[in-house]
Amino acid sequence: MIDNLLVANRGEIARRVFRTCRDLGIGTVAVFSDADRDAPHAAEADAAVRLPGAAPADTYLRADLLIGAARSAGADAVHPGYGFLSENADFARAVAEAGLTWVGPPPDAIAAMGSKIEAKKLMAAAGVPVLPELDPGAVAETDLPILVKASAGGGGRGMRVVRALADLPDAVAAARREARSAFGDPAVFCEPLLERARHIEVQILADAHGTVWALGERECSVQRRHQKIIEEAPSPAVGDALRAELCEAAVNAARAIGYTGAGTVEFMLAADGRFFFLEVNTRLQVEHPVTECVYGLDLVRLQIEVAEGARLPASPPQPRGHAVEVRLYAEDPAAGWRPGSGTLHAFAIPGVDAAFAVPAGHGLRLDSGVESGSEVGVHYDPMLAKLIAHGPTRAAAVRRLRAALTGARIHGVTTNRDLLARVMAEPAFQAGDTHTGYLDQVGLDVLAAPLADAAAVELSALAAALAGAAAHRAAAPVLGGLPSGWRNVPSQPQRRTYEGPDGTIEVAYRHTRDGLRADGHPGVTLVEATPTGVVVDHDGVRRAFAIHTVGDRVYVDSTLGPVALRAVPRFADPSDLVAPGSMLAPMPGTVVRVETGPGATVTEGQTLLVLEAMKMEHRIAAPAAGTVAELPVTAGQQVEAGAVLAVISEGTPQ
Repeated sequence: MIDNLLVANRGEIARRVFRTCRDLGIGTVAVFSDADRDAPHAAEADAAVRLPGAAPADTYLRADLLIGAARSAGADAVHPGYGFLSENADFARAVAEAGLTWVGPPPDAIAAMGSKIEAKKLMAAAGVPVLPELDPGAVAETDLPILVKASAGGGGRGMRVVRALADLPDAVAAARREARSAFGDPAVFCEPLLERARHIEVQILADAHGTVWALGERECSVQRRHQKIIEEAPSPAVGDALRAELCEAAVNAARAIGYTGAGTVEFMLAADGRFFFLEVNTRLQVEHPVTECVYGLDLVRLQIEVAEGARLPASPPQPRGHAVEVRLYAEDPAAGWRPGSGTLHAFAIPGVDAAFAVPAGHGLRLDSGVESGSEVGVHYDPMLAKLIAHGPTRAAAVRRLRAALTGARIHGVTTNRDLLARVMAEPAFQAGDTHTGYLDQVGLDVLAAPLADAAAVELSALAAALAGAAAHRAAAPVLGGLPSGWRNVPSQPQRRTYEGPDGTIEVAYRHTRDGLRADGHPGVTLVEATPTGVVVDHDGVRRAFAIHTVGDRVYVDSTLGPVALRAVPRFADPSDLVAPGSMLAPMPGTVVRVETGPGATVTEGQTLLVLEAMKMEHRIAAPAAGTVAELPVTAGQQVEAGAVLAVISEGTPQ
């Protein structure tokens, strides 16, 4: 029996495992890097051990430090979570050799599936359909389009789509660099790209006594950069006959490698109904909550019990209802999915029924690695949380999830929340008509558009100004009850300037005997204004705005959509000014490649340099044609967010 378990991971998966351990009466041990010293997972474990440093290679990828932490804290078992060393056979062996219980599949099964190249050969021998493997050096025009893939790891890293042979060398080189950085293994291979295919996976669970469960399928087709962002169970495209075939193939795959514990067998489902093996994830998946909700199971509990030698019942419970999960990321979809960082000033999701657990009946579940006040860094994956809705039907689950997303208060970092909410309302998604190219098909111009339109932004800015004035009056030492800017006779309006999502917003208003008069808002009257909330009447419709001010940042939430503003001071500090044409680092990172030089002529969209952050490469492109006037960075240089990377002067030198 396990008495004290260390989770060799961080964030929401560590908290998820801790929740089950508390239910079972098992003690918990966290590990944390210096960047995670104040993270929620480190605070809520019974004991926590520091891993010096911040980079994954120095902390969560150090098997010796993790095993040492388990010993020093008195743990007798290790759960790897997902990512990091969760699919590392050497780590699994080292845990067992240290006399600790490994909560995962046998090391030999992990090793067998650790290389996608070897895994495909093994699955083909077991009779599981596979796509042909292509040697990157032998790809011909007739093979296109293809997908370049890292042999190790997952999560969309080390993957590139190639549609022209001329692009293949750069795609292979970039995939190898990314794979080496993320997984320590630069090996890549190619396979045919299935257009308009669905990503379908089967959850398996096996004990050491010969029982293997196939817990239905999950649909994971909505992806960005080959990484899932929305998952659901069951798939709207899979009927009973196909489900039986997929589950049989998954069970055969598990038996072929002597699998025990929880795992996932992934397939690509072609438009003509054929399916092909992708890989076996020898760990718990990020999207496991949708299966838990539909089957009413605790997969982490079952992982622990299997590791303790327990037998599974002969068959799993029957599925019930439909579950949909979205992944909330600190990233900007409209800016090439650029990851974000900073302080999460507010993180609140309305109507949550359960955290890290299956809601009673149907409901809303939140698995989060962050809380209000958490710091979102640049060293790890930018996922903040997973939000899961379980309903009697797919339509009910989608509607519940969309309401939670639109009502969420997430302040401080840019997220993909608006995109997820728009996907929930998009007709093709609602009809279940998705595939791995869904986001490109619908278009980010539609899906990445903010929930708040231009009129909503203007009204939100007015609400922010009124709340700001109320805050000033509340802090006034005398006559605090008078409206700000009150005049007995008509005078100049009160003015406030904000930087909004699409530029500068000028707010001008005044209080008169007849009430509020705001320029550009003839139908708006003020009902109430406090420092944290404003209620207005807009052409007979009352609307409430929640206001959250942090320094010069103002976050406005309403049913019209969230709006983030920056209050512009009346007098700018000269030290804050940068040269016109300056390109600033969007995030902290490392300059891995510089592709231009001072004095060079560049075109709009041309790559100037490549910045690596969160184990992904990000192109920094010229916003307009011009000349590189300054280039103050070099390859290998670390830069902070806001640092000047280049200065582009418009036009060409004479």
